[in-house]
Amino acid sequence: MTILHAFILGIVQGLTEFIPVSSTAHLLVAGSLLGLPANDRTFSFNVIVQLGTVVSMLAFFWKDIWQIATAFFLGIQNRKPFENLHSRLGWLVIVATIPALIAGFTLQNIVLSNFEQPFFQAGTRLLVTAVLIAFVENIHKQTRTLESATWLDALTVGFFQVLAIFPGASRSGSTIAGGMVRGLERSSAARFAFLMSAPILVAAGVYESVKVILMPNTTEFLPVLVVGFVTSAIVGWLAVKWLISYLSRHSMFVFAVYCAVVGIILLVSRLF
Repeated sequence: MTILHAFILGIVQGLTEFIPVSSTAHLLVAGSLLGLPANDRTFSFNVIVQLGTVVSMLAFFWKDIWQIATAFFLGIQNRKPFENLHSRLGWLVIVATIPALIAGFTLQNIVLSNFEQPFFQAGTRLLVTAVLIAFVENIHKQTRTLESATWLDALTVGFFQVLAIFPGASRSGSTIAGGMVRGLERSSAARFAFLMSAPILVAAGVYESVKVILMPNTTEFLPVLVVGFVTSAIVGWLAVKWLISYLSRHSMFVFAVYCAVVGIILLVSRLF
């Protein structure tokens, strides 16, 4: 893998992590088109660029995260844990995190086995994402704002987040759809989904990054990792900013169509 490869894949990861089209599927396809082998180095790189987009999300939502964390602990200290929106959101984050944590540990072997057929799994999950987005756009009316979020909203987003532990599934697509199922307006559903998924993304990113650091010869690969990390972080910040603005004025149908088309192409490619 070269610096140019790292730059291209960093852009791909940054663009597709938050936009509901599955970053994993796109990294698999882009890596294959660039002729990169599916070895430890490629795995290490994918982990680091994904951590880059986690950092970009934390940077974009840092004010929200700081307010939530501060209000959460002040609420406990003052024995008024649900006094305001931000303290409530702190508890809702915990509620949303529980399903994904349980699923991550119990389904780990099943998830790893799915990587044996990455294109098939990616294609299937993209089609599922397309159907899910089309369903929530057609069936449900989204009028609620973030201020009205409840524990049931958080639990719903948490269960939808479980879908994202499988390769090719779109985390943002699944979690935003979960919020929309509960009637949250699109931009509020996106903001809520990203805030609810922050602990899982941080925990998974740190855990996988430690494994990468402990791998042999990681230091020799460091310049490529740095380029991928920085590129994905910058592009990811721009992508999440664009998405929040876009969803305040437009539906997600375009993403459903895109996921359906790419999913079909990936599945058809398995036949040749």
